[in-house]
Amino acid sequence: MDRRGFVKGVGLAAASLGLAGAVADFAVPTAGARPAGVGGVRHGELSPKAGMYRAAVPEIFAPLPDAPEHVTAVVVGSGFGAAVAALRLAQAGTQVAVLERGSRWPNSPNRDIFVEDTIPDGRGFWHRDVFTGMNRVPVPVDPFGGVLGVDSYPGMDVWRAAAVGGGSVVFTGVMIEPEKRFFDAVFRGVVSHDEMHSVHYPKARRSLRLSPMPEDVYRSRAFAHSRAWDQQVRQAGYTPQRVDGLWNWNVVRDELAGRSKPSATVGCSNLGNSNGAKFDLNQNYLRWAQDTGKARVYPGHRVDAIGADGPGYAVRLSKLSPTGEVLRTRTIRCDKLFLGAGSVGTTELLVRARDAGTLRNLNEHVGAGWGTNGDVGLARTLSTLDMGTQGAPCASRILDERDGMPVSLENWFIPGVTASDIGLLASLGIVLDNTRGRFVSRPDGSVTLLWPAGGNNDVEARAMAVNRRAAGASGSVPPPILEANATFTAHPLGGAVLGRAADAHGRVHGHKGLYVVDGAAVPGSTGTVNPSLTITALAERNLAQIIRSGG
Repeated sequence: MDRRGFVKGVGLAAASLGLAGAVADFAVPTAGARPAGVGGVRHGELSPKAGMYRAAVPEIFAPLPDAPEHVTAVVVGSGFGAAVAALRLAQAGTQVAVLERGSRWPNSPNRDIFVEDTIPDGRGFWHRDVFTGMNRVPVPVDPFGGVLGVDSYPGMDVWRAAAVGGGSVVFTGVMIEPEKRFFDAVFRGVVSHDEMHSVHYPKARRSLRLSPMPEDVYRSRAFAHSRAWDQQVRQAGYTPQRVDGLWNWNVVRDELAGRSKPSATVGCSNLGNSNGAKFDLNQNYLRWAQDTGKARVYPGHRVDAIGADGPGYAVRLSKLSPTGEVLRTRTIRCDKLFLGAGSVGTTELLVRARDAGTLRNLNEHVGAGWGTNGDVGLARTLSTLDMGTQGAPCASRILDERDGMPVSLENWFIPGVTASDIGLLASLGIVLDNTRGRFVSRPDGSVTLLWPAGGNNDVEARAMAVNRRAAGASGSVPPPILEANATFTAHPLGGAVLGRAADAHGRVHGHKGLYVVDGAAVPGSTGTVNPSLTITALAERNLAQIIRSGG
């Protein structure tokens, strides 16, 4: 069942049960139930291709262990912030259970673990029967527990992960530290950029082994589009900046040499990389956390509700099969609760708990300060005959600070090998924008996003202006239908912002032992760059202080 439609008519529990009873009394489906879908989400409906998925990836169909009835710390989610929390808590000697709604997907150099981004099937999407991508064209897909979730709200689609490893599985690997002036404009002194720059960004970079694209990879056929993109922006007077990526370049070289099935070099990224070309969290933070013997990851564990339980917390969860079938519902308990379910997941849990009365002391800032990081998808035509397969790793970006609204364009990719794909160059625009929305409860207990009417217009217009400037100097033409799309975000941020809903280190106001460790803590933007590195570095900063202070 869709998380937003899960809780209906939630009231206060019987006084004799306290707030933990409020969690236990939430309406939940019985084991084996197949709830109806809402808005393209179809949890529990058996995909006609389930047998094919079982044959292709039997690992995700293996029996799932149950999370313990009680554990010292629960971490909800397994993305960048959650993975940092799991590792640092485990290293400090804390027993940790990491709860992840999605599956734990394997990697293989010779198997198609994931489908190509151009021909999606159920492995690509989290329980949807249709997906509308950058080109605004709806594509039918199978209702199955794939890796990319899409939450549709009025005026905004939010792309977010549903897999062990979170966003590290479904992003293009770009990891950039924002300029100090932009960071300070966003965080307004709540977090020191000087501290982040000198301590926490370098620590995150070392852990994730970040590096720019090597020259031999850049010069290969798979990155002809990167060279063409750089040539166009140079002709427009920009200087392309090489960017750090979360890629194992030796695996990319294996693809280029035919030692591994193509994945990253043919534009597989947003729906996963089959061969592990991305150095995702399963290969670093999460693996290291489990290696301590103190942390364990529990796939297929969707957290539906949270509430206070004496000095600790109760966590209501549903155990899911890859088909979406609800195998079991139960409540577990913990002494400390770390929310790392992503901006939307964390914010929904907090808003629902505040308005249902299971976390009575949450303040009015919970749900507020939510932004899209200024995301805009852009395209323009290729102006050379140098064509390739459009590999996924990003080589470079440009920054434009004219017109008083800073915007970066990153060299993105259009997956596939057909002429319609390689005739275009793609960019991801990220605009420093202050448009913000708020998550609120509906009367039925579900949670929705209130996004301002026309809230996408300014970022789209600003990014289009830079894209046209880059195109015009080389004779390239932005395609009128595909030129720009700001009705989606792959970088949702905010909803439980540091210094407002939580203190400067992620301790949620009003509830001791409750923490926000993910993008929900970021005030809607990371200053014209992808948020993954900032989320990781912030989590390193905050966990260090939380552990050092004892809570």
